Amino acid sequence: MATSIKKIVAASLIGTTIEWYDFFLYGSAAALVFNKLFFPESDPLTGTLLSFLTYAVGFVARPLGGLVFGHFGDRLGRKTLLVVSLLMMGAATFLIGCLPTYESLGPAAALLLTALRLVQGFALGGEWGGAVLIVSEHGDTARRGFWASWPQAGAPGGNLLATGVLAALAAFQSEEAFLSWGWRVPFLLSGVLVLIGLWIRMSISESPVFQQAEPEPRAPIVGVLRHHSKDVIVAIGARLAENISFYLLTVFVITYAKTNGIANSTVLSAVLIASAIHFITIPMWGALSDRFGRRPIYLAGAAGIGVWIFAFFPLVDTGNFFTITLAVTVGLLFHGMMYGPQAAFFSELFGTRMRYTGVSIGAQLSAIVAGALAPIIAVALLQAYGSSLPISLYLALAAVLTLVAVYAARETRGSDLADRTPAR
Repeated sequence: MATSIKKIVAASLIGTTIEWYDFFLYGSAAALVFNKLFFPESDPLTGTLLSFLTYAVGFVARPLGGLVFGHFGDRLGRKTLLVVSLLMMGAATFLIGCLPTYESLGPAAALLLTALRLVQGFALGGEWGGAVLIVSEHGDTARRGFWASWPQAGAPGGNLLATGVLAALAAFQSEEAFLSWGWRVPFLLSGVLVLIGLWIRMSISESPVFQQAEPEPRAPIVGVLRHHSKDVIVAIGARLAENISFYLLTVFVITYAKTNGIANSTVLSAVLIASAIHFITIPMWGALSDRFGRRPIYLAGAAGIGVWIFAFFPLVDTGNFFTITLAVTVGLLFHGMMYGPQAAFFSELFGTRMRYTGVSIGAQLSAIVAGALAPIIAVALLQAYGSSLPISLYLALAAVLTLVAVYAARETRGSDLADRTPAR
């Protein structure tokens, strides 16, 4: 039985919001408390760097998750794999909330934390491709950018939820109580959210485009490498500025603000407001890509963030809540110009029976060199130079690479996904 596009969008959005909530919760906790709970023998900035290293291993696992989930998603369908990814992510996040810390378990606590982070990354690597594809393949060609951008809104939605819960705890708890037990609450809450997401995802139908497509006789990865190697490179390049900017604007900014003596509650509240605006505007950028094309909107976003980052850190340096909120909000608006059209853009690059594999590998390989390393490189640059300028130059270089990749790509707006299986 066919499922309405609105129900498909709702199921994907709720699922991706929960998955990103779990993933971003770890990043925020790494910036706020994990350095003290799991690496207490290090100085504060080094401890933060070590906690970001455990944060980064989640990105390392994402391409493997993308390859495994992509393979079976192209063989068995999108829906089943989306259920599995949500279960894996929820279980790992819940268990992080149950972990003993360094004080009671010693170095083994950090090893267990790292193992669960790997599971999170593996699950998210498989989640993203399936979520955007099941919407893209259900939606109509004329409004695909708009419909497919809704699962993308799950990223700021999850960040909004994670940051909101942490901000509430930080506001109403003492630092001692938060370090003692309060930090566990958002992780344990994930168990409830996953049950809600599973109930909704189980009720949707499989992608009709997938069901009608002729099976690929070879492994999907073989088809991707044979027919779409250039498209994978385009996807990797297109994600560089998008991925790096997002983690600098929403994760690293917490550490940067703390280093400058700005209260956690101030920067968390600023990120909260900016994420809410980001959540609302992502579908707008997707809709504009339906009208003007994927490439023009994407290129404008990459150019914009490459320039804005030089104003971003000076605005944060003021310590003023309103200017920090402005800095993060404008940065995320430029990010949304890339992230909104991205789902439809990447989906339109690949053939049906290799599409899950193609979009997952392209997106997740880039996540290693972009999102995984962004907070680590930023902390290292701040530690080495004591200035934000090298960090701004780092993102500006990524923006140039993204501009080159997207400019070199073909315009995909209006593509018929049912016709995207190459001849053998």
